[in-house]
This record gives sequence, C-alpha cells and structure tokens, in this order.
Amino acid sequence: MSNKVAKTSEIKIKVGTNDKNVPVRLDWVSSDNPTNASERECKAMLLSLFDKENRDTLKIDLWTTEMQVMEMDRFFYQTLRALADTYFKATQNKPLATDMQRFVQYFGEQTQILPKNEVK
Repeated sequence: MSNKVAKTSEIKIKVGTNDKNVPVRLDWVSSDNPTNASERECKAMLLSLFDKENRDTLKIDLWTTEMQVMEMDRFFYQTLRALADTYFKATQNKPLATDMQRFVQYFGEQTQILPKNEVK
C-alpha cells in the first residue's frame, strides 16, 4: 500500500449564521459523492481533526437553532456508537471497544432512544 496520493476529494461545509453569529443553517457537499452532487442541509455537525505536527485534536461542533434536544440525543447516540465501532476497527482493542459500547447502551437507555434493559 503506497502513501502516494492517487486522488483527492473535497468536502465543503457552509455555515449560515444569524445577526448574533449563531448557526441557523448548515449545508455540506462532497466532490466524491456521485449519487448526490448538490448541497445537503443538516442540523448539526461534529468535526475532529488530529493535527500531525502538534499531536492534538482540533474540533468544530456546530448545531443550528432548529436542533431539538431529542434530536441531539439521537445524534450523540449514533455518533458514540459509530466511534466505538471505528475505535475497534482502528485498534482491534476489543475489551475497550466493548466498554465503549456498554456506555453507548447506557446513553441510549438514559435518553430513551433505547428501551431500558430490565434485569431479571
């Protein structure tokens, strides 16, 4: 597997803000998406980038004024679930990934996204 760049893609994110600089609209588009070349509206985004030189995480977390708490709960539940899966794929650390999934289950139950497990 070569480290030579064979292709590049671009992801654009537009943030529309109100007069108080609060996001009221988020749109994104990817140059590498053949099925939908037009912009798509979303209500929230989390972007984390690991800086190569400083070895630090840079992040942008934005949500629009339309985003409701129950939607944010679902967004975080789905994001946490995906992070646990990605962590396992990247590290193969099954015990820690399993612990992360347990927390995702707990989070889902506490936010009522999932029904609570009843202990018998």
